[in-house]
Amino acid sequence: METASPHPHVGCRPSRAPWSRFLGRLLIHGLALTSSSIPLALADSPTSPDEPLTLEAVQARVVARHPLLTAASLKAMAARQATLQVRANRLPSLTANLTAVGTGDDNTRLAAINAINNPIIFDRAAAGVSLNQVITDFGRSANLVESARDNERAQVAATNAVRGKLLLATSSAFFAVQQSQAILQVARETVQARNTQLEQVTALARNQLRSDLDVSFAQVGLEESRLLEARAENDRLAACLVLGGLLGIPDAPNFHLAEVAIPTPPPANLTPWIAAALQNHPEIQRLRAELSSQQKLAKSHRAARWPTVSLVGSAGVVPWRDDRLEESFTAGGFVLNLPILSGGRDVARQREAELKARATEATLADETEHLVRQIELTALKVQHAHDRRRMTERLIEHARTAAELAEARYRVGSSSITELGQAQLNLTTARLAEASARYEYLSLHAALTTLTPGRP
Repeated sequence: METASPHPHVGCRPSRAPWSRFLGRLLIHGLALTSSSIPLALADSPTSPDEPLTLEAVQARVVARHPLLTAASLKAMAARQATLQVRANRLPSLTANLTAVGTGDDNTRLAAINAINNPIIFDRAAAGVSLNQVITDFGRSANLVESARDNERAQVAATNAVRGKLLLATSSAFFAVQQSQAILQVARETVQARNTQLEQVTALARNQLRSDLDVSFAQVGLEESRLLEARAENDRLAACLVLGGLLGIPDAPNFHLAEVAIPTPPPANLTPWIAAALQNHPEIQRLRAELSSQQKLAKSHRAARWPTVSLVGSAGVVPWRDDRLEESFTAGGFVLNLPILSGGRDVARQREAELKARATEATLADETEHLVRQIELTALKVQHAHDRRRMTERLIEHARTAAELAEARYRVGSSSITELGQAQLNLTTARLAEASARYEYLSLHAALTTLTPGRP
């Protein structure tokens, strides 16, 4: 199975064990702290209160400290250890042993033993080593090792998936805070403008230049703007709580966030983006690795019904011994194990792995189709948000012109305060729509970026 991952395969051949083990551990330890676009130095860098916090800095802090990513990285490290355990079955095993035996009588024998063995026991003190090396098991151990390596790659891909979700959640929370702050700024400016207008209309009413009805309409407009301000302040606090939770900050501070440049919309032809996503998306990579792992596990269980050939050897010295024993010993040979009957265990294990592989294959097909549809829908939403943002910018220009004309007409007495209030409401609505469209576009574009890693 071919996969294109931003991380190298941490599994390696026995001949490269020392270097591969070091590189594998270095890679796994760096999973929670690395990203394709996030410098690690920003994770703990001090930030001045007057210096705006960039999106990259916020993402770096979340990635470096979030417990979900820590847990995923630890699981990947555990999978690495499982690979080493399975691979050890293919390597030689060397055992040292010391033996000291004293018998009660000469020529002591064991009669009641639950094995076919040499029952004679001699006085002795001996030391030696035993060697055991599997020559061939017809692919059982090799498939077990490859299955463990695929499972390790699946855990690495799962870690990358967790990182991607955290980055997307951080981007969404970041833009939500900026959107709430922009809306709150519009609300505060509206309150200030309506308050000034109320003071002017009240002064004109005292001089009999405006009616009390105008004052009432001005008061209604002021109270509506205050309601908007209160709602905007509540939304800002809620957004700050979400972002603070991702950063591990117990309170909800008033974040000073840097503006993000408006990216270009996606191209009309999404085929290259979809192809890159199907190759590099961590969820797809995880399912492919799991499928390969289960297929190789099934092959390993099938090979368990085949013979195993091993090389065994033993050597040592007997410094204190019975006269009938030699002062040293050496022995070696080949052992052939031929499984005959296991009660159907190996067949059931093989069948279990094959069924799990088929289930994973179906899940992979569904996830692939879901990813393609999700990319297409998100790209459509991004394009719509981009067009909406441009339209709201033009809407603000027209609404501002209309509000200025309505205010001028009201000052000279050519229009009523209701016309002025409607023009001012249109301007406020346009400004709110522009702020929402701008940060909605940024948030959707970040989601599309997460869905299409490795895109051209």
